[in-house]
Amino acid sequence: MKSEIVVIGGGTAGVRLARQLGASGADVTVLGEEPHAPYNRLLLAEVLAGRYGPEVIALPEAPVRRGVRATAIDRDLRLVHCADGTSVAYDRLVIATGSNPVLPPLRGLAGELPDGVHPFRTLDDCTALSAAVRPGIHAVVVGGGLLGVSAARALAARGARVVLAQQGEHLMERHLDVSASELLRGHLESLGVEVHTECRVRGLRGTAVELADGYVLDSELVVLTCGVRPRVGLAHDAGLEVRRGIVVDDELRTSDPYIYAIGDCAEHNGQVYGLAGPALEQADVLARVLTSEPALTAAPSLGSASPRYTGTRALTRLTLTGPGPATAGPLDLAAFGDPTPRPGDDVVQLADATRGAYRKVVVRGDRLVGGVLLGDLAAVGALARAWEGDEALPDTVPLLHLLTNDGGL
Repeated sequence: MKSEIVVIGGGTAGVRLARQLGASGADVTVLGEEPHAPYNRLLLAEVLAGRYGPEVIALPEAPVRRGVRATAIDRDLRLVHCADGTSVAYDRLVIATGSNPVLPPLRGLAGELPDGVHPFRTLDDCTALSAAVRPGIHAVVVGGGLLGVSAARALAARGARVVLAQQGEHLMERHLDVSASELLRGHLESLGVEVHTECRVRGLRGTAVELADGYVLDSELVVLTCGVRPRVGLAHDAGLEVRRGIVVDDELRTSDPYIYAIGDCAEHNGQVYGLAGPALEQADVLARVLTSEPALTAAPSLGSASPRYTGTRALTRLTLTGPGPATAGPLDLAAFGDPTPRPGDDVVQLADATRGAYRKVVVRGDRLVGGVLLGDLAAVGALARAWEGDEALPDTVPLLHLLTNDGGL
């Protein structure tokens, strides 16, 4: 008799895991809260920009029960209870619930969002925004991280008059240094986006955005892109160990030996990644962990020599195309590690303001520890290999060659 693996969450990580387990002959059920077929969340901005239809970003088919929301986990009976009144039994359970958008504590933002105020995290969010946007509409995007930049560019491509309000000192502070951020800002401004940094939003008056200094940005459409938070409510209510995310070990196992967690909701070795690359790598490792167990109905063999997840070293890449001014072209960037050097680090930096290109790497000893490439990613392949493999750099290659087209490696 096949044993039952249940996955809560029909996002990228859950679908990747389910497809691999299904190919190995495992009996897998995926509970997906959204009514849509699973899709690539990274491409939502392309849908909003009008470049892709929703069907284009669909993920390969997986055994997903759509529109089914898990409401509770009974660890004693090994059951997942669902909002539709059904329960699903499991031999092994995988929590892949992802993350929720952070709604900032603003005046005028309590309970349900006011009309005209939107998050930007799901396909339904994208559909609602697409229906609301029109040429000439005044829109304010609150939050200048990767998602906020993506949303602002997509809205501008649809003809909206966009203001991007970022509380921090520069755009995409998590990924970019000041120089790269300034180039990014110039790119957005070339599309007609008005960018304000060090701009703290205090509240909303309908769709008007009130700043901390009392100034009010009049708008007809507000998009909140203020980060995300691991979705851990189910795990917390079930008594699993939760810190920022659901705590997992090197086998992606939670504090319950029959339950695992992957993706944005998981915390491994104190780290919550919140990125697609680590989520997919975790799914791959867990597929090998689960298929290596000789009998899923038996108690897990803790401490066995099964595959291990040791963390992810991956570049963050972003390419935004879509309709818009031809002179702006696509926006390509890649970032990894910490681009802020410490005393004693070597820094190699090349900038071409005319072409809007910027490359920088930080070297500590004989290792790459961080870098940013914007506008020209020709060297990204070699840099990615050196970074992800944590390889020592050859001492025969001048550091400047790290930024040549082949990475000098």
